[in-house]
Amino acid sequence: MGADELALSHEAFEEEAEARTRTDWWAEARGILWLVLAVLGFHSLIAKPFFIPSESMLPGLLVGDRLVVTKYPYGYSWVTPTFHVLPFMHGRILGRLPERGDVVIVTPPGTNTDYIKRVIGLPGDTIAVRGGIVYLNGKAVPRRAMGDRYIPVDPNTRCSEDQYPGFLVTRAGRQYCRLPIFRETLPNGRSYDTVDLGFRPGRADNYPEIRVPRDKVFLMGDNRDNSTDSRFPLAQGGLGGPVPWENIGGRAEFITFSLDGSASWNPLTWPRSFRPGRAGTSLHPQRDSQ
Repeated sequence: MGADELALSHEAFEEEAEARTRTDWWAEARGILWLVLAVLGFHSLIAKPFFIPSESMLPGLLVGDRLVVTKYPYGYSWVTPTFHVLPFMHGRILGRLPERGDVVIVTPPGTNTDYIKRVIGLPGDTIAVRGGIVYLNGKAVPRRAMGDRYIPVDPNTRCSEDQYPGFLVTRAGRQYCRLPIFRETLPNGRSYDTVDLGFRPGRADNYPEIRVPRDKVFLMGDNRDNSTDSRFPLAQGGLGGPVPWENIGGRAEFITFSLDGSASWNPLTWPRSFRPGRAGTSLHPQRDSQ
């Protein structure tokens, strides 16, 4: 092989090596796009994480809890996608009604905000609240006093005087919110704990009897005196009565982890901000024997 041929061979080798090492930006972009679409598809159709921003579901859910919400149990509707970009559409694909006692994610009519509440009434049920007692189909929902539960006060759990007047206590040098707990049992035997602070004006301890319309559900928070739910109009931040089943975005399954809000930018503060004992907690109500 001559010198010219060797030079050409060397140049060809260098060009081939450069081509191998050159980044194919379009291929990289396609890969990232497919990854994003896969994540969005999983979040929209299978399951997504959810963050608890309020105390409306105390005592079971604390501000700072992270949980998993599955999308498929009730089928799919206009609120199913991770981002609520679809216009309102009646009905559900592969739809079925939730069960009484399910904890669900719901989007109030006319908004794009997700709430978390518990299903109390189904289509055709009559529902009322009298003196803080829920009446379902003319009968009081059984409940029993479970005593007080002491929730530690932290940056995510404030126990403010306006919401919990007289319920902030100190024990062994630490502050707690002392919450009276009552366990409700629905007609299907599913039970869960609620908070009832006693009669408080304007807190919907009394709600006139209504019948839940077809294809709608009546939702309530477990923290009965601090939850804007189906008992409150939309103008007050509530759900405006029974909610169309199309507005249910999924079912809450279990807690993945929980943060007390004490962490800062310093990574050394992160480990101690985790609340112990909450990871893996199921959000399905217990089923009592009848």
